[in-house]
Amino acid sequence: MERNTAADAHAARVLRHFGPDPANWVRSSEADHDVVVVGAGQAGLGIGFALRRAGIGRVSVIDAAAPGQTGVWTTTARMTNLRTPKNWPEPEFGYPELSFQAWYELVEGEAAYQRLTRIPRLDWARYLDWIERHLGVAVRHRTRLIDIRPGAHHLELTLAVSNSDGGETTVVETTRKLVLANGIEGTGGPYLPPELDGLPPHLLAHTGHHIDFTPLAGKSIAVLGAAASAFDAAGTALEAGAGEVHLFTRRPELLIQGEGGPPFANGGGRDNYHRRDDAARWRQKALAGRQGRSVPLESVARAVAFPGFRVHLDAPWLSTQAEGDRVIVEAADGTHSFDFVIAGTGYRYDPHTRTELRTIADDIALWGDRHQPADDLADDALATTPYLADGFQLVQRQPGRAPWVERIHVFSAAAHLSFGYPIGDAQSLAHSIPRLIDALGRDLFFEDQLFPAAPAQVKAPVSFRHHYEHAVWTPILAPSES
Repeated sequence: MERNTAADAHAARVLRHFGPDPANWVRSSEADHDVVVVGAGQAGLGIGFALRRAGIGRVSVIDAAAPGQTGVWTTTARMTNLRTPKNWPEPEFGYPELSFQAWYELVEGEAAYQRLTRIPRLDWARYLDWIERHLGVAVRHRTRLIDIRPGAHHLELTLAVSNSDGGETTVVETTRKLVLANGIEGTGGPYLPPELDGLPPHLLAHTGHHIDFTPLAGKSIAVLGAAASAFDAAGTALEAGAGEVHLFTRRPELLIQGEGGPPFANGGGRDNYHRRDDAARWRQKALAGRQGRSVPLESVARAVAFPGFRVHLDAPWLSTQAEGDRVIVEAADGTHSFDFVIAGTGYRYDPHTRTELRTIADDIALWGDRHQPADDLADDALATTPYLADGFQLVQRQPGRAPWVERIHVFSAAAHLSFGYPIGDAQSLAHSIPRLIDALGRDLFFEDQLFPAAPAQVKAPVSFRHHYEHAVWTPILAPSES
């Protein structure tokens, strides 16, 4: 991405005013790291920076992507503008000099910022690139977490590191704390409903997957789902030249988001949601799920601007099957045939479905283990979501059996049921990262108190008396005392 000299000089000046990083106060241990952060997107970078500024020094940030390809903003995110208002808190760590507004005004001018209603997605990617370069968080790219096992006073992590020749090397490292900051995928991944079972990969993609839209030019596309990601995929396909895009929703009307903004624009509701009891949190999320996800009016307008776009209301899918290079869809409004299917069907967060968590999944408390709702509020997706404590840490399923799971903190969309909104989204960082850092520091500090410090080398004290010898007062003795 392009560099801006004025913006770079501004960031260097602001960060110089922070002063030097505090000394690392965490006791040395047998573990390779005190904290490993998985994910180097906007959340992972912010966490790495905040840990360093909190005096927690042995931190490693890893990411499976190559340099320049972390996060979603230039890969699977397809909206034109961010969903949130431009003035919501961002990953500026409480310093407005590092905010998107500060950067954008330096690059494009104050008047240009005033004209913005929402932040363009690609401009947000440019801003995050600027933040990344100046925060100085070292990232180990092309490094995947593939397994977690408990150790005596740490976790054993198995990592797969991609080589320059395309192969992989497996290494085992240890850490006292692990933070999963892997965005929307969280502790699970894209959800494909049973109606799509059996469709081959060349005829099906989820909105969370990388999709090459170029081969879809002139083709007929079906999109299942009516939330923002589904409409953004439809708009992207049409802009890439798709002949027809048919979007199917089970609702009788689209749930369009007005100008009031997304949920939790009220800071009190956002900051105190996790303090509500389990029944209240479950009920709110279950009822919201029944209502359906909303879609910004901007995303709807983007798609309906094309004559080849059609919305099928009240048309849930019953089944699909592949016939040659076509997909036959049986929906509530009839039988249809398409060249390709895109599923905008959301995510599930069951740890049993996640490669790096499968070994320990049975020891992780899920919401279904902690709360049994009335039958009319039953929800399988919520039941298989991890139950988190107030520092974003996992909770052991059977008390006393696996206390080590509390070494793992989930700072991702999988925290939505415990905390009320997608942790890791831009608007969550300014107030959620401090809570996470506080929890990590608390746990490391009190664990340090359980073990005696390594004996220090005793050295003779250094005397500085020569600096003040000439000023030492000596009493004058009387003659009878001499």
